Amino acid sequence: MTTLVSDHDSMDDLIKEIEKGETSIVITKDVRKFRKPVTVVSGLQESQNARDVTRQLKTRIGTGGTFKDGQIILQGDHRETVKALLVKMGFKAESIEVY
Repeated sequence: MTTLVSDHDSMDDLIKEIEKGETSIVITKDVRKFRKPVTVVSGLQESQNARDVTRQLKTRIGTGGTFKDGQIILQGDHRETVKALLVKMGFKAESIEVY
């Protein structure tokens, strides 16, 4: 049974890598309370490492944010910066849409 578990784990890793290349990521700007702009990144909800991606984006941009309801929400308008950082992390530029 342990061999099945290890095979299952390697299959999950393979699926994660495939999803990383085929995921359709949408980056938008939204205006929240007190007319404050936020950058919303959708499309990573299936990704298990979405919380790690959130932490890396917050650190590299130097802003606050959270991962909530399947979306990464960053304080401020950082759409182009987020796209560039996601490409550096290994996501395909063609699968990232910025609005």
